[in-house]
Amino acid sequence: MLLENKNAVIYGGGGSVGGAVARAFAREGAKVFLAGRTLGTLDRVAEEISAAGGVADAAQVDALDEEAVDKHADSVAERAGGIDVSFNAIGHGDVHGMPLLDMPFEDFARPVTTAMRAQFLTARAAARHMVERGSGVILAITATTARMAIPNVGGTGVAFDAIESLCRQWACELGPKGIRVVWLQTTGIPEAIGDTLDVFPDYGPGREGMTREELIAWMRGDTMLNRLTSLSDVGDVAAFMASDRASAMTASSANITCGMVGTR
Repeated sequence: MLLENKNAVIYGGGGSVGGAVARAFAREGAKVFLAGRTLGTLDRVAEEISAAGGVADAAQVDALDEEAVDKHADSVAERAGGIDVSFNAIGHGDVHGMPLLDMPFEDFARPVTTAMRAQFLTARAAARHMVERGSGVILAITATTARMAIPNVGGTGVAFDAIESLCRQWACELGPKGIRVVWLQTTGIPEAIGDTLDVFPDYGPGREGMTREELIAWMRGDTMLNRLTSLSDVGDVAAFMASDRASAMTASSANITCGMVGTR
């Protein structure tokens, strides 16, 4: 198993992406510590992992609360004997469907400031414990909007670009201490797209008023593989990136965009 005897903290562990990664980590032998603001959803994921034979713990933690993040990381490290992997999959409060000309600054800046605060605090909390043992992996997730210019997505692309830049900064400082910092780059994930809207936001000329099915078809049509990243893809690749089999990778992404964004 890729992550046997590893301890992994997953922020946003009750969400679709965080839950998928938590299940994959547990399946590969890790003990997972789910953290998030809504205990009910965390408990459901933990129960599913336990029912499948894995080991999971759930705790209510706001990834934007510095004291709470540090306290939780300290508790996990003390109880488990250390932290091997930290993965942040919290939402950023993005606003889509409005051009920047019409968008209030607060709506544009929210995903950027939220992403930076959460990524910094959670990475630092884990790294402080990883340094003691001279090993560990900090894992993040971004999407094609970090590399593509798409209209009317507000601060989303800027936030993802900033996450990747921050990961590179962490990587150059933590690499000499034995800690790797990597991230997943995905397309839109169909299973994570809600079905509560009849019409999805405008993403540029000729793409107004798309249904959920039309939105997915539009994104799929921009890939080389004619498919989009699935939650299963995210979990499987995250487990590999967090494992010793990817030990030569740092300051780098795993491009799982199905060819939507090419890598040089």
